[in-house]
Amino acid sequence: MYSIISRWNQISLVKRIVIGLIVGILLALFIPDIAAPVVILGALFVGALKSIAPILVFFLVMSAICQHKAGQKTNMKTIIILYITGTFIAALVAVLASFLFPTTLTLGAGVEEITPPTGVTEVIKSLLFNIVDNPIKALFNANYIGILVWAVLLGIALRKASESTKDMVSNFSEALSKVVKWVINLAPFGILGLVFESIATGGIQALISYSKLLVVLIGSMLFIALIVNPIITFICIRKNPYPLIFKCLKDSGITAFFTRSSAANIPVNMNLCERLGLDKDTYSISIPLGATINMSGAAITITILSLAAANTLGIQVDIGTAFILCIISTISACGASGVAGGSLLLIPLACSLFGIPNDISMKVVGVGFVIGVLQDSFETALNSSTDVVFTAAAELFRLRKQGN
Repeated sequence: MYSIISRWNQISLVKRIVIGLIVGILLALFIPDIAAPVVILGALFVGALKSIAPILVFFLVMSAICQHKAGQKTNMKTIIILYITGTFIAALVAVLASFLFPTTLTLGAGVEEITPPTGVTEVIKSLLFNIVDNPIKALFNANYIGILVWAVLLGIALRKASESTKDMVSNFSEALSKVVKWVINLAPFGILGLVFESIATGGIQALISYSKLLVVLIGSMLFIALIVNPIITFICIRKNPYPLIFKCLKDSGITAFFTRSSAANIPVNMNLCERLGLDKDTYSISIPLGATINMSGAAITITILSLAAANTLGIQVDIGTAFILCIISTISACGASGVAGGSLLLIPLACSLFGIPNDISMKVVGVGFVIGVLQDSFETALNSSTDVVFTAAAELFRLRKQGN
């Protein structure tokens, strides 16, 4: 048995997920009655994610903020502006794509009980009360907006704490990220159960609807990589941006596509920055930081899946609410874990804006894992390659301003 498990773990996660996907489809199509118990695999997988996600978000954001060191003279101000601007524009593009090509999901029973908010005023009121929620209660009830606010406040408060205290927070963050990796390692079995349940209850049309969702997601990411990022880069460097864009996509994006982890791709990006002749004092900070807060792909995933859930539940999203969603998606994306599937765990935060409860939003996360073989690969390729693009663009912008 140990030998079988060892060989199974030696297979890449992507291949294992594909196997789970195929097995789930075959079981649902040919022996749905006999294979019915596999549904529990999907329920257990979603339950594990539901349990770890709130505390993971809390420690990731708190750790990232408290570890920042003030007073370092680098070109970071421009880079951070580019990171945040690019992520926000990605959320706007995702909203536009969702309005132009609306998609729905198969979420199962219980969704008819949702009472949507009546308008942006109610959304803002709910948002404010969630912000001041008790932090323990916020963690217990998976109130992600409250979790995010308390994590930011505590992170700022801990910036002047002792190094041992900061290390402890960082160690907790790393430990939780490791637990998430363990849970995600079981994704093939969870996806098997989720796909089986979707097809057994909704038919093969469920997967077709997922394919439409995947086209909208990947199309939005390609638009950011090939249109928006070049425009932002051109504004900074005032010359043809595509040689830099394509080099970063080739040398960073392709590797990130297969590792599906911005954190794992940090050494690749550092090496690329060195070959581009960038300032080491800058890219040694901007690249690790980018793996944490430069998450255009994550903003797209969070926004499109959240709006797909809203469409499924019949929730009308006005312009004001969509704009708030862009802000929340940007903030959420900045806290996304740099591991495979990290952005999916932040979807409940955005879903809570529409009054969608945690039980339903975690089903949306499950859908994300079903399409994650391609979605997460494209997302990570966009995120990681953009780290280098914006680091280079900021330095070239500084040199242009100095007349060099």
